[in-house]
Amino acid sequence: MKKDIPENIVEDIAVAVVLEGETPESKDWNVYIINLKDIGIETVLITSKGYGLKDGNEVKTSTLRHVVDLLKPQSFAKIEAIDEQVFGLNNEYWVSYYIGKEIFDKKFIFLPESIVESNLIKVPLVNKPGVVVGK
Repeated sequence: MKKDIPENIVEDIAVAVVLEGETPESKDWNVYIINLKDIGIETVLITSKGYGLKDGNEVKTSTLRHVVDLLKPQSFAKIEAIDEQVFGLNNEYWVSYYIGKEIFDKKFIFLPESIVESNLIKVPLVNKPGVVVGK
């Protein structure tokens, strides 16, 4: 059965954790999906969760589900806000989408402690500092 499912390769799609703003007390972070393709993608389903060890204990966050009906070419959409307290966990975003009648899906994982100032770049299309997985 699984062999009958086509292995559609996900390309030109990224997930980014973006620094939106900061004050001396806190930083505001959001997660975006970015479509770097020259065509739109439809029915974009995103499942997000965090998991790993914190202070020696196994930790799992709630699983959240999001949908974007249409993500136009060379555009982005906000998925969710993210708290710095989960940066020490694996933060997983499972993205599924359609191009025509074909379905594509891929896991994008931010590893523990990968969302740090030394890894910040200018995020494509969003044009703000952040950490990007995929492309």
